[in-house]
Amino acid sequence: MHRRRCAWVTNEPLYQHYHDHEWGIPVYDDHQLFEILCLEGAQAGLSWWTILQRREYYRKAFDQFMPEKIVHYNETKLNQLLQDKGIIRNKLKIKSVVTNAHAYYKIKERYPSFSSYLWQFVDGKPIKNHWESIDQVPATTTKSHQMSKQLKRDGFKFVGPTICYAFMQASGMVNDHTVDCFRYKL
Repeated sequence: MHRRRCAWVTNEPLYQHYHDHEWGIPVYDDHQLFEILCLEGAQAGLSWWTILQRREYYRKAFDQFMPEKIVHYNETKLNQLLQDKGIIRNKLKIKSVVTNAHAYYKIKERYPSFSSYLWQFVDGKPIKNHWESIDQVPATTTKSHQMSKQLKRDGFKFVGPTICYAFMQASGMVNDHTVDCFRYKL
């Protein structure tokens, strides 16, 4: 059976699986949201395909993105990560994961969950857009600018408005599947 997908999806099985089973599906789990945020930050200046192909390496390198482990990373661990060929070896991006883990815990002191903190930017429910073509999908929105400003104020790194909007799409805060995509109706 041929499924009609968003135009950005290639014929790569990994990409299709990501599109069909993850992208745009609401995520409420704190650790999953933390992982998505960190991976979107790693994508800055690169294609999502580059990160998606390395996602398992990232998970292994960063202890499954468990903030409780990441907050204890020291210079030795950071140097190991800089030598890890499975991930993008950008010092600022690697350090941002540690910085974000610390910020994550500060958020959890003030909010019932990391999830509730993030979902507040869309009033707790997904925004369903009605784009007819990929050309209509914005790179940023007012809400992604608001999220970016607040995340930066709260100590997060690699959380510009474009990264925040990609995060919102990936975590299902925004449904940007085009109307002709089989995932649009789900």
